[in-house]
Amino acid sequence: MTENTFVGGEGTDRITLSDENLYMGNYIENLGDFSTPKTKGMRKYNEDEIIKELSEYITSTYNQHYSSGNDKIQTLDLIEACGDGEAFCRSNILKYASRYDKKGTSRRDIMKILHYAVLLMYFNDKNNKTETYNQ
Repeated sequence: MTENTFVGGEGTDRITLSDENLYMGNYIENLGDFSTPKTKGMRKYNEDEIIKELSEYITSTYNQHYSSGNDKIQTLDLIEACGDGEAFCRSNILKYASRYDKKGTSRRDIMKILHYAVLLMYFNDKNNKTETYNQ
């Protein structure tokens, strides 16, 4: 099992996630409670609520995805098996960003962009050495 470490800015905790926890919806949910005293008041732009909303959105998508029977293989699993997981996610980010605010679903488009960005990070981390962020 591979572990990936993400390091935030000063005053934040080091977050280590295993491949198991990185799998799709668990990625955001396992980042922890951002309202702890250590980070409370550090975020100016409502990030805590947006991260919570994103987590809830990602969880809700699991009732919408196509899967193959009871084995829960999703289309994205097949795309990844072909080696196209990163390209697929990157393309979907571009798709939803380019149509942003053109179909009357701007907030939903942003959620899709963020979801595909999380998935892109998952595939990037799975396929490459994880970077740390010095701030």
